[in-house]
Amino acid sequence: MIAIHPLRGMPEIATGDDLAKLLRQALEGAGLWPVQQDDVLVVTQKILSKAEGRIVDLDAVEPSPDALKLAKTTRKDARLVELVLQESSAVVRAVPHVLITRHRLGHVMANSGIDRSNIGPGGSERALLLPLDPDRSAAVLSQALARHDGIAPAVIISDSFGRPWRHGVVGVAIGAAGLLALIDRRGEKDRDGRRLEVTQIALADQIATAAALATGEGAEGIPAVLIRGLPLPNGDAPASTLVRPLEEDLFR
Repeated sequence: MIAIHPLRGMPEIATGDDLAKLLRQALEGAGLWPVQQDDVLVVTQKILSKAEGRIVDLDAVEPSPDALKLAKTTRKDARLVELVLQESSAVVRAVPHVLITRHRLGHVMANSGIDRSNIGPGGSERALLLPLDPDRSAAVLSQALARHDGIAPAVIISDSFGRPWRHGVVGVAIGAAGLLALIDRRGEKDRDGRRLEVTQIALADQIATAAALATGEGAEGIPAVLIRGLPLPNGDAPASTLVRPLEEDLFR
């Protein structure tokens, strides 16, 4: 049976906090420690970014001429737009109230993933950026937890993305360690013996969306989830394998 266990009672995360220690304490408090083989710990991007100090004071941001121009088009705060441009490699779409970019990590997303909600005290004039290297951060967390128990849980760093042709957001994995983020089933046979030509399973994204049922998107205050009972295939591939390369872009 697959079970989704929300980790409650974690404190407000600040820059420099020992996130692995706090997660272990939350797991202990939930009766989920020690971790088991095939456990997956899903950690929201927000608390990782906070711990890594990815908070920017908007009053310290000086908008460039490009940011001022784009802010006028999108009707967004020019300081925020400047951060979006710094975090992105390309602007995909810019219209009133919409700014879609290709993030430096390859994700195509709104506002380069920059968030201004649930940042903590003083959050109205601050912005939270994505982690510098979510795959590496996932691996560091997994290894740190293993030092206390000997079992390294798979770790997913989750975020929420919108979809261009569907309303609403879903959970996605922007970082992963200890599992196959993407399972390539091309070449296998279906039940009728036909060869699978294009089937690839975004396992880490599926797990991130399952975890989002517990973490929520508003004031739920649940920053991490343990998923237990999901048999994981052998292998380890980071979340970066989920990003479609530019040369495979279907809509350019």
